Amino acid sequence: MFKKIQIIILSAATIFLIACQGGNQQSDGSVNDLSGTINIDGSSTVYPVTEAIAEEFRAVAPEVRVTIGVSGTGGGFKKFSRGETVISDASRPMKESEAAACKENGITYIELAVAYDGLAVIVNPKNDWVNELTVAELKTIWQPSAQNVITNWNQIRAGFPDKELKLLGPGTASGTFDYFTEAIVGESGASRGDYMPSEDDHVLVQGVAGDENALGFFGLAYYHENQDKLKLLGVDGGQGVVLPTTTTVKDGSYSPLSRPLFIYVSSEAAKRPEVVKFVEFYLENAAELVGDVGYIALPSEEYAKQLAHFNEFVAKTVVAAGSN
Repeated sequence: MFKKIQIIILSAATIFLIACQGGNQQSDGSVNDLSGTINIDGSSTVYPVTEAIAEEFRAVAPEVRVTIGVSGTGGGFKKFSRGETVISDASRPMKESEAAACKENGITYIELAVAYDGLAVIVNPKNDWVNELTVAELKTIWQPSAQNVITNWNQIRAGFPDKELKLLGPGTASGTFDYFTEAIVGESGASRGDYMPSEDDHVLVQGVAGDENALGFFGLAYYHENQDKLKLLGVDGGQGVVLPTTTTVKDGSYSPLSRPLFIYVSSEAAKRPEVVKFVEFYLENAAELVGDVGYIALPSEEYAKQLAHFNEFVAKTVVAAGSN
């Protein structure tokens, strides 16, 4: 009888402890208790990744509102440097001028890699004369001196038809534009200006899909999403023609058009529990979700490294805030 009473008392104590621990977890700011608004803006390339994460996060933190704008990497950094957003999606690292703008406004931040992406060079499916281009040919097409000069396909390679060349690509505020021009032309932002630009990759997709003489480039995920109406070209970076795939982007053999994607988080945002939980959720779930939207996950150890880096940043931010 005494043993039965002991068991009952121990069981009751265990239930009490579990209840207390659960209550403490909730009161300490579990995901279910969070609320507020997280403002994000930036790269159209990173948008699908962040949106996929946000959709999953809404399911576990329904009181947190995540808004995601698309103004290009450069446009996003402008808003970020003014404190209008707490997270900035970026398809390239922050430039010195953008970092200076943040510093001028007292905004410190952390850069976190979240996925790999390749840039897709695409044409219309009716184009039957090109399956690949070399980096040198791409430079011939896109360098500033090509403006109003390289206007026909037969000027790119002997054997190409005497047909007008229609070019489409990201606008100058896009990180994809910066990355492509640096990788292909040799200088970030150096490009001919007589092409149809858009910060919206869906507009570029429709433009190429509607013109058999068109050539364009954008993030690989948008090709995967629209491959029924586009034709993907291989790129020869000097080691032979390579098509962008999960494998070739991840191992870097799709060169020079493979790149990491980033989010930037401000230190002010790191003081807010809903932002901290969102970024932790992002890094803990990105490996599983990025493939669903056409991107390539980082190695699991890299996500762990990014998460540890972020947690260290949060701890320093909290300590700095407490000392003020």
